[in-house]
Amino acid sequence: MRVDKFLWCVRYFKTRTIATTAIKKGHVKVNGDPVKPSRDVYATDKIQVRKDQINYTLTINDLPPNRVGAKLVDLYRTDTTPKEAFAANELLKYSKDYYRKKGTGRPTKKDRRDIDDYKDENEPDNQKNL
Repeated sequence: MRVDKFLWCVRYFKTRTIATTAIKKGHVKVNGDPVKPSRDVYATDKIQVRKDQINYTLTINDLPPNRVGAKLVDLYRTDTTPKEAFAANELLKYSKDYYRKKGTGRPTKKDRRDIDDYKDENEPDNQKNL
């Protein structure tokens, strides 16, 4: 089975076109080597997929006849992605929430309130009453 079709069948990508594009960009490796979308995969091959800033690692158990339901995906692959990859993604998500690039405009109303609250917490008590 082609690698792009396999990744589509086990629901890593919504369409085969998206899977093919990711493979062409070099986001997919089979047994550590970058591949083309037409590369055949077999049972026991190890696939590395970079998707949403997470490096998924999976081992093929068997080849599905066609696209399978979400409950049946585990029959055809074993996900060996380390838990640290998901933890790093959570930290990245939280850091993006509070990061604003310099020069992107005036602070929003929420930003201004946060700044005011921060300043009020750090001022000495004698300056607050002046």
